[in-house]
Amino acid sequence: QVQLVESGGGLVQAGGSLRLSCAASGRTFSSHPMGWFRQAPGKEREFVAAISWSGGATEYGASVKGQVTISRDNAKNTVYLQMNRLKQEDTDVYYCAAASAYYSNTLVQRVDGYDYWGQGTQVTVSS
Repeated sequence: QVQLVESGGGLVQAGGSLRLSCAASGRTFSSHPMGWFRQAPGKEREFVAAISWSGGATEYGASVKGQVTISRDNAKNTVYLQMNRLKQEDTDVYYCAAASAYYSNTLVQRVDGYDYWGQGTQVTVSS
């Protein structure tokens, strides 16, 4: 199976930026979409971004489009989420996820489209 470990979260002032990282280890897949989700206490997990194994296809949640950029470096087994112009509403636990299915621009936006999840990294935006 795949192990995912998020890092890069922390405290940042409103308007600032963070780059989250997700390091993957263990089993590899021929088709390996990766995604980022976020979740606040008492709320459902929300889609943020997804990227195909090759990096040639990406999807973004409507609420963050233009604010975040997803990328990956397969040589480092790492996926990144660059977050800009952060606001208090972006305060959440951010989760990295990996799928074994072929990339689908609709499936990667769903929680049930993924097979493996990290433990999350906290992002707190202050003002």
